[in-house]
Parts: sequence; structure tokens; C-alpha cells
Amino acid sequence: RGRLKIAVAVMAARCRLAARFHHIHGTNVRLDASRTRATRVESFANGLCFSQEPLAPGQIFLVEIEEKELGWCGHLRVGLTAHDPQSLEVVPEYSLPDLVNMGDTWVFAITRSHNRVTVDGEEARVRSPAWEPFLLIERVRIPRDTLVGRSRPGRYSHILDDLYKANVLPATARRSRIGVLYALQRDGTADMHIIINGEDMGPSARHLPTSRPLYAVVDVFASTKSVRVIPVEYGFPSLQTLCRLVIQKHIVHRLAIDGLDLPPPLKSFCQHE
Repeated sequence: RGRLKIAVAVMAARCRLAARFHHIHGTNVRLDASRTRATRVESFANGLCFSQEPLAPGQIFLVEIEEKELGWCGHLRVGLTAHDPQSLEVVPEYSLPDLVNMGDTWVFAITRSHNRVTVDGEEARVRSPAWEPFLLIERVRIPRDTLVGRSRPGRYSHILDDLYKANVLPATARRSRIGVLYALQRDGTADMHIIINGEDMGPSARHLPTSRPLYAVVDVFASTKSVRVIPVEYGFPSLQTLCRLVIQKHIVHRLAIDGLDLPPPLKSFCQHE
């Protein structure tokens, strides 16, 4: 039990570090001061971003689509890479095919109908009910509530949100939440999983090497203009999270938080759950 508590604490610490973007990014990307929001300011390309830290096994890097831009074809792209962003002489213009062609990179485009593909002989995976409180992937247990996007983000009474209850928010819609993680396998390799609004799409890539650190890749491409990193807690809720829950319980709309006498970082944390 003691080892489990230590493992949870280590995971929580790593999650706090990785839940922001790396300072190395595409030329058309602008990060906010907290490095949790990435916006492509022009064109449709050069929107490549990375996680600040390499991910631990089972650690999800989750982003929410905040802004869309009409007039472009194509959507958000996510995945993993074994390339340390700091080592890149030039950040590639595209994740697909440029970064992938460098090798040791696995990136997929998020589409409106993201289909799961099974290996020959493998039975179709049974979907877990959307109301189950945790998403289970291999031995990883993630609170589902954080993973699911809200179609009415301005209100905290999301139990009234029909799309939240039905879990049918389109994958590329504004406020949709997309995550990526890797799960260790018995042969020492890893499978990459893409999570869309709380649903595991199944292994998108198999037999990833684990001898090198793996960073999350987020390509703010084409019709996706801005995304925000959503922190995910695996263990007991932090004091900061408990404060947020109390504040949200007494606030109907997130804009009302601006008028509260709270430290700016706590206000931001409460407004972007």
C-alpha cells in the first residue's frame, strides 16, 4: 500500500509538470504565459506543439479544442514522439508527414468519424458505458469526468448537459477533449491509445519502443486554431482541486469567477476545468 501511495504521488507530480506545452514549438504557434494554451496565429500549418516533459506509462496528455477556424480542411493531430523537442534543429512544418518521416514518431489525425481498427484475429473491444466513473486502459485507471468535453462550458451544472450525459460530443467540435497515452505491454514495448471525450479508441499504434522518453505531440492544424492542456489527477484530489469544486458549487457561470477576490492563478484554474 505504501508503494502504491508513492507511485500515485510520483504520477501526480509528473502530471503537474507535463500538463503544459514545451517552449519549443512551430513558428505559427503562440503560447500563453502559463504555457497551457496554444494558438496558431496565422496560416494552417507550423502549429506543432509538444508536452513539456516526456510522459510516464499510463499518463495521459489531454487537450481541449478552444477555437476553430473556418476555411481550412483537416483537424487536430495528436500522437507521441521519441524526439526530444530540445534536440530539433528546426520544428517540422507538419506532424504528418514531416515529423513522422523522421522516425520514432506516431501521429494520427482526429477525424469526425474516428474509427477503431483491430488486428486480424482480435475481437472487437467492448465499449465501457459512458456513465462509468473511471476509464480503464490496461492497468491504468483515469477519472472519466475530466476526459469528457462539455458542450455548455460556460455552466458548471453539466449534469444538465445532454451531450455530456450521452457522450456524443463530436471529436472535432469546439470543447471536445482529446488525449494520448501509452500502455506498457508484457514484451517490453508499448501501445499508444487516443482518448476522445472519455472513450478509448483502442491501440492506434503498437510495439512502441520504451528505451527512449516519449513526448506528446499536438499539431494545431487547419480548422483547429487553439487548444488548452487539461490537467488530469490520478490519485486523491489536491487542495487546489477541492477549492475549485467548492467555488464551482456556488457559481452558475464561469464569468462570475472574475469578480471574486481570489488569486489570479486560482481564478484561471477554476475557469478552465
